[in-house]
Formats: sequence, C-alpha cells, structure tokens
Amino acid sequence: MNIIREDNDSLSTTIRVKIEKADYADKVDKALKDYRKKANIKGFRPGMAPMSLIHKMYYRYILADEVTKMASDKLYNFIKENQIRTLGEPIPSEKQSPINWEVDEAFELAWDLGLAPGIDIKFTKKDKFPFYKILPNDEMRKSYIDNYRNRHGKYVNVDATDEKGLVKATLTELNDDETPRENGVTVDGASISVTLVADEPEKKKLIGVRVGDVLVIDTHKAFPNEADRAALLHTKKEELANINRLFQLTITETLTFAPAELNQELFNAIYGEGTVNSEDEFYKKIDEEIERNLVQESEYRFGIVLKEKLLEKLKIELPKDFLIRWLVAINEGKFTREQIEQEFPMFEKDLKWQLISNKVSEEQNLVVTNEELEDFAMGYARSQFATYGMNFLPEEYIKRYATDILKNKDEVRKIQESILDKKVVEWFKSTVNLDTKEISIDEYNKLK
Repeated sequence: MNIIREDNDSLSTTIRVKIEKADYADKVDKALKDYRKKANIKGFRPGMAPMSLIHKMYYRYILADEVTKMASDKLYNFIKENQIRTLGEPIPSEKQSPINWEVDEAFELAWDLGLAPGIDIKFTKKDKFPFYKILPNDEMRKSYIDNYRNRHGKYVNVDATDEKGLVKATLTELNDDETPRENGVTVDGASISVTLVADEPEKKKLIGVRVGDVLVIDTHKAFPNEADRAALLHTKKEELANINRLFQLTITETLTFAPAELNQELFNAIYGEGTVNSEDEFYKKIDEEIERNLVQESEYRFGIVLKEKLLEKLKIELPKDFLIRWLVAINEGKFTREQIEQEFPMFEKDLKWQLISNKVSEEQNLVVTNEELEDFAMGYARSQFATYGMNFLPEEYIKRYATDILKNKDEVRKIQESILDKKVVEWFKSTVNLDTKEISIDEYNKLK
C-alpha cells in the first residue's frame, strides 16, 4: 500500500492511495468465507453453498468494500500523522481514474482536501477598535419602570371603559336583522379586551360603555381569527360555520388596565421581599439594571466591529472551489449548487471567523468547563421563566430545566460555541487598542 500527496496549490491537495492485491487478498478471502457461513442461497443448506458460487456472486462487491475501507483508513491516518489541518471533509477527487472492479487487481483511490490557511494575528499601535460606552437617559429609565408597572398591573373596575378597557358581558346570537336567533348561542361572562378587537369601528363600540349597556357587534370583523372567535364564543372552530356573525352584548362589568403603583408590593414582586424598601432604592436598582444591559449591548457591538475589522485586516484566503464542492456533496438533494454559491459569502465569513477563534483558543488555552456550561444553562433557564413572569421559582425547578437542556448534544454544542466565542472576543478586548467613545442610546441605535 502506497500513499502520495499532490498539492494543487497552497489551499488544496490531492491524496492518492494505491493498493495492490497483496494488500487486500487475505481480507477479501476472509470476508468471503465469513459471508459463506451466513449466506442463505436457494438450493443449499445455510453455510454450505460452494465457495466458487459465493466468489462469483459477491466477490466484486466485497472487494470494492474492503479496498475502499482500507484506502479510507490509510487516508485518515495519513492526515492525522502529518497533522494536516483540513476544512470540511475529504471528497472523491476529480482526478480519480476509472476503476473496473471486475478485472482490476491494483487500485488507486484519490481524494481532494481543502487546507486551512495559516493565520498570523498581529497588531500595531495604529490598530484601534472602537468601543462604545452607551449612556442611559431619563426616557430609558421611564421605559424600564413603565415595563415593570405594566407587567405587574391588573384590571380594575371603572364606570366606563377606555382604550385599555375590558368588558364582561352576556353574548346572545342574533339574526341578520338583529332579532334574537331561535336556539342561538348564548355565552355568559364573556370577556372582551378592547385592545384585541381588530376592526376600528367595532372597537369604538366598546369604548365608553357602562354596566347595563346593550350593543351589537360583528364578531367576524371584531375577531377575524377563527381561533380567537371560537375562544370568545366558547365553541370549536369547526362549529363556527353554523353560528351567525352578529351578537348582542349586555354589559355586566367594565374594567380598565391599571399599571402597578410604585409601592412595596411592586418592589417585592420584582426583586423579592425586603430587597428594595423605598423608591430611591428602586430607582438605584433600575439604573444598575440599565447599566448591565448597556454593557452587554456595548460588548455585543464590539464583537461585531471586531470581527469585521479582523476579517478586513487579515485577508484570509479559503479554498472556495473545494468548499463549494464539499457543501454540494453533503447537502445533496437539499440545495442546488446555485443556491450554495449564492449563500457562500455568508458561510465564508463565518468560517473565517471560526478559524480566527480556533487559533486564539488554541494559543491562549481557552476552554469551556462543565461549570460554565451549567451556569449558562441555569441563566438561560431563569431568563426563559422570567419571560413568563416567573421570577422567583425555587432553584430546583430551574436546575431541572437546565439539566434537560444539557442532555441535548446539539444544545450543548451551541452553548460551548457561544461561551468560547465570548471568551475569544474578551481576549481581543483585553489585547487590542480600544478607542472608547461615549454615545447616547439614540446614536447607538443609528449604528445598527
């Protein structure tokens, strides 16, 4: 068995593996004998078919399988032993000579490889990377406070509804002439939120109503979505076709949404009992939260700018033709070559950054620990529960959810990539020259 490397250029190479009969003869003979023991051929007892018949029927298939496996093993051992840094996976070479498995006794199999380019990351004093420190403002503070107040607000009774109103009513199905429909649908205690009514004229009917008022609405206009309409009428979507669009509403209760008051009850709901005990402490907490989020925004923006400037500075070359062929091969039947070529610039950009990230990780010994994985999963779980207003779940519930996340190999891989990517960006931030600029949130938003 012999192996030859032929470099096509600095970014691609062809590996040829030559296999002679002496290399595979024993393996093929053994495979044929093993197959004979299992073969169930008509006219012969299991395992008793003549070897000549087995050879005639299966030799070329077993030969192809054994030779291909031997050549493939030799290829990957060669890559490992010579520490060849590849991109993608080896693909059958375009230089592969035709093989006739019926008559050939010596074989040559060839693969094309894409090679990872060398990357030299160096900086000078002239290389500066902008870092934007975002300044909070009163409008932002008000937005945070309003968000908390609305999240913990509730509906309260009022004499008449407004744009944020909620009415409770008895619904009675009507005919088209607005007379009660015989054996029509009646719904007691139906709730209608004014803000959720889709049609403006129908919405206006519900603003300013009082207990005891009677009005008619067109449910098709008010709730064009069948799922919403079925929920209002306490029925199934399949039964809506038999229900008329007009309904009489007899108002039984009128409410409006009231944001939570700035008091101890709200502070306890947001931060836990006894953590915040005055408005001054609450405002301080809000500022701390804004500052944390703005730092995250600054770090996020720095990561984007860093990647763009590094790719521009390093001018990394990739084996484009090979990579497109490889992507076509692994996505056979899913995407055409034209589609892959169209999306390739984005793939190329991501791959270049991945090469930079890998080099920094190797040189700086950056790794992701199990503790970091667990902390990330716990943080993700807390944020998911917080989205639904569940801010103070017992720790065991959060840990159980995080454990389920870490059982998913794909999720673990994504988390590892995310943590490592952040570490690489942090390393660059501590290494390069920063041009720190203070900007307002409005100026920051214009950068996106």
